[in-house]
Amino acid sequence: MHRSIADYAMIGDCESAALVSKDGSIDWLCLPRFDSRACFASLIGTPENGRWRIAPSDLEFTSSRRYRDGTLILETTFRTATGSAMLIDFMPPRDGIANVMRIVVGLEGSVDLDFDLVMRFDYGRTVPWVTRIDRDTMTAVAGPEMLVMRAPVNLHGEDMHTKGRFTVSAGERLAFTLLHQPSNQEPLAGTDPEAALADTEAFWTAFSSRCPEVGNWTGEVRRSLITLKALTFRPTGGIVAAATTSLPEEIGGSRNWDYRYCWLRDATLTLMAFMDLGYYEEAEAWREWLMRSVAGDPAQMQIMYGVAGERHLLEWEVPWLEGFRESQPVRVGNAASEQFQLDIYGEVADLLAQARTGGLAPHPRSAALAHSVMPFLEKAWRRPDDGIWEIRGEHRHFVHSKVMAWVAFDRASKMAADIEGGENYAKHWRRVADDIHEDVCKNGYDAELGSFVQAYGSTALDASLLHIPLTGFLPADDPRVKGTVAAIEQRLLRDGLVIRYDNGETGDGLEGEEGAFLACSFWLADVYALLGRFDDAVALYERLCSLKNDVGLLAEEYDPVGDEMLGNFPQAFSHVGVIITALNLARAKGPAKERTDTNGQPVA
Repeated sequence: MHRSIADYAMIGDCESAALVSKDGSIDWLCLPRFDSRACFASLIGTPENGRWRIAPSDLEFTSSRRYRDGTLILETTFRTATGSAMLIDFMPPRDGIANVMRIVVGLEGSVDLDFDLVMRFDYGRTVPWVTRIDRDTMTAVAGPEMLVMRAPVNLHGEDMHTKGRFTVSAGERLAFTLLHQPSNQEPLAGTDPEAALADTEAFWTAFSSRCPEVGNWTGEVRRSLITLKALTFRPTGGIVAAATTSLPEEIGGSRNWDYRYCWLRDATLTLMAFMDLGYYEEAEAWREWLMRSVAGDPAQMQIMYGVAGERHLLEWEVPWLEGFRESQPVRVGNAASEQFQLDIYGEVADLLAQARTGGLAPHPRSAALAHSVMPFLEKAWRRPDDGIWEIRGEHRHFVHSKVMAWVAFDRASKMAADIEGGENYAKHWRRVADDIHEDVCKNGYDAELGSFVQAYGSTALDASLLHIPLTGFLPADDPRVKGTVAAIEQRLLRDGLVIRYDNGETGDGLEGEEGAFLACSFWLADVYALLGRFDDAVALYERLCSLKNDVGLLAEEYDPVGDEMLGNFPQAFSHVGVIITALNLARAKGPAKERTDTNGQPVA
């Protein structure tokens, strides 16, 4: 069966997430955390690697779905020749127990449904012992883990599956629950699914109802805001880049990575989106996560961490999984955690500056961070690095990396008043920022091309150069910026969407191509807004929003030729773009609170 990434919707409890297909199959679920070993892994394997499907027995059924307004509660309506039924999928906000709940509701007539539960552990490799506890309850145990299934219908074992067939009539409601717990404990008592449904709806509506109006795009912003909240690990405040691993950047290709970790860059942009919408509780929680995670030697600061701040994210391949549409290898962990990327220091400094401007009190460790990080960065900014795109090749002097090093010193010089001896620090850091600025303008700009380039000595272009005006490094109307935008439009646009870089010239050592990286297209829309090209900005933004699936979710990339989503899903970076660009367009269209850099210049 041909599967599409767009066929999936996400449910979650702000500690983990599941992906549900249009035909009622939960094909991806990691418990108890986003980065735990999957117990349903058919998304990147086969049904034998774990899934939970509830769908009509009649193969000629049709389905439609939506999220209940303002929530992450998924409602899928099945229609058959004999009637219609709704499948309500959700994960209640956790009270110590990870629960997945499914309620089948009869709408019209009667519908026969098939139940197929394939419980596996260790990314689909380990088949558990399944034991019936009573008429409605069974357990699945393998090593330290246990799943407890409670079902109000007759089920039986068949070929290592748990199966059943049942009928739901109009007005009837049948509730199914699956919880995860340690296997050395007695099965925990179940939660009332109907009460849990009401609590879950209240949780999400209380969150989403605080979202302010954002012009014509409030609906888009609110759905993306809910998605970002769902990718937040509530116990620590960490924000994962996506809910999945190894969804391919090219169908059948090898660009398959694990995104279930917290990138400083992605999470910082997510945090700025939260703050711009007034969600300061999430902002404060993430800042606390950041300060715990980066504590220590600044030379050891990583680009990403685990959801609780773990540093060791060993990358390995999973040979027993065939991959999404045979895209191999499937990877767990991420070796890019060991890369050196200069830009993260600028991202963190920009975050702390924006948090300060946004009204958060100075963090008590901010001074200590400045005293340790800035002296390190003063030496390190001259070094080549791996760059924003984590290219697995030789280090280069990437222009974006240098620009973000400038951001670090620029923002630090403006925040120096918060630390003792701030006036002297401000002057010194301003001088370093000016040195970096001069170096970039001298070595990162190609006069013949009339554009900044990806790296010193290169003629390749890179979408990350759009951050030159977005960070306030140069004003948008600077001729060098306009030339860079024109060059990106000429060389990096594919069917109106922006790819990350000139792949052939970059030589990242990987075979194959990739789709258009959606965040880059949002950046271009932001720059259009700064340039006063409002109609172009709106047109590009609306094109990007049209790429969402039927429940409003975006992956990392999009293939305009194959007309399908690519990469991990749903992707925080893409949904950050939905929010930030909508805010920029709303500001450009009419009076709004203007966001500025620390020099008082408008930025996107």
